[in-house]
Amino acid sequence: MKGRGPSPSRVRHRVLAFAFALAVVTYLDRICISAAAPSIMADLRLTMLQMGAVFSAFTLAYSLFEVPSGWRGDVVGARRVLTRVVLWWSGFTMLTGAAWSLRSLLVIRFLFGAGEAGAFPNLLRAFSRWFPARERGRANGVLFLGSRLGGALAPPLAIVLIQRWGWRASFVVFGSLGIAWALAWRAWYRDDPAEHLAVDAEELAWIRQDEASARPPKGRLEVPWRGLFTSPNLYAVCGMYFAFGYGLYFYFTWLPTYLVRGLGFSALAGGFFAGLPFVLAGAADLAGGWLTDRLSLSYGLRAGRCYLGCTAFGACALLLVGSTRAASPVAKAVLLALALAGADLALAACWAVCLDIGARYAGIVTGAMNTFGNLGGFVGPLVVGYALERGSSWSVPFSITAAVYALGALLWLAIDPHRQLQGSSRGTSRQQGTNRPPENTRGPSIRSARR
Repeated sequence: MKGRGPSPSRVRHRVLAFAFALAVVTYLDRICISAAAPSIMADLRLTMLQMGAVFSAFTLAYSLFEVPSGWRGDVVGARRVLTRVVLWWSGFTMLTGAAWSLRSLLVIRFLFGAGEAGAFPNLLRAFSRWFPARERGRANGVLFLGSRLGGALAPPLAIVLIQRWGWRASFVVFGSLGIAWALAWRAWYRDDPAEHLAVDAEELAWIRQDEASARPPKGRLEVPWRGLFTSPNLYAVCGMYFAFGYGLYFYFTWLPTYLVRGLGFSALAGGFFAGLPFVLAGAADLAGGWLTDRLSLSYGLRAGRCYLGCTAFGACALLLVGSTRAASPVAKAVLLALALAGADLALAACWAVCLDIGARYAGIVTGAMNTFGNLGGFVGPLVVGYALERGSSWSVPFSITAAVYALGALLWLAIDPHRQLQGSSRGTSRQQGTNRPPENTRGPSIRSARR
């Protein structure tokens, strides 16, 4: 009896491991400043308003550079772009520890945000080359589990480092992690799986089982800018993610203040409940990644992306409203944590739908979507601060956030994951008057790939 042949390679799993590690690093670098803020304010003599401007400098730059970074990745590939942007932002993470004034800190954090803007669009660009459509939801779930793990680890790690070596040294430690990642990525990763020596023929055939993950065409990429800016599909995706970012940035900015000052928790208990949303969200990212792929395989892309997203955002809105009605502080904190997990259940679908409609232009589409997500993150904390400044209770901004999520749930229903951007595939470019791909590229074809 003959033995089995060698099993196919699994190099794409190592690509996913690189992406997971970078997601952890991005959120460590992004959120550590929140834990260092009291020390920074005391050392540089900053007011609360000035520190808020420092936070906003990052978000503004992140929003402005999303699309250019995604476009650059589509043109020259994720290998070169990610190497450069990770080195860039890691350098400015380390330079944060050298800030000597408000102005210097504003400039450093703005340039830091400009670099981080390229991370997720180009990771998704790599996914579009290394994963077939049926695996992208789970890959996105693992990716965003890494981001939530970084969000949960950043505050306690930063506090330990600050207590041991001071806030300036803590930024040097965090920045060094990104430099190590960039050097390893540059040495190992290839934009085309066929060019990686460890990929065998069987894995390459699996990766290229659908058109969206086929070999990238040689030559200059011609971007259909007019089709991008006139696509209702893209506007619906961007509006949906604006709602997601609007709510998400509350957890990055105001949540610790609300837990301690609004609900009366001690610093220790407040730290626990500030980390709980990210722990639950990480589990939701994994579950959502599996669920979006499973539903897409069984019922088509609209069910796996849009119906899942609508349900998740709607559940988040209801949980936020429920938190305003709960009697005990613990119940309020737990419902808030569950609300973030509810929204994150759709996170893998959010990014997978960009690959569905973007195909060759996935970097640009994800960049556009994440731009609007960060614009939501820029507006949301300002609305909370304005409402509180006007004497409103915390229930008012929570109710506004719930309404924004409800609108995002409706926008999910306006997205057509089968309708690719004009020019994004050979099938769409041949059709006149529409940019819907041929019938055999729709949801049922994903099921046929199992045979």
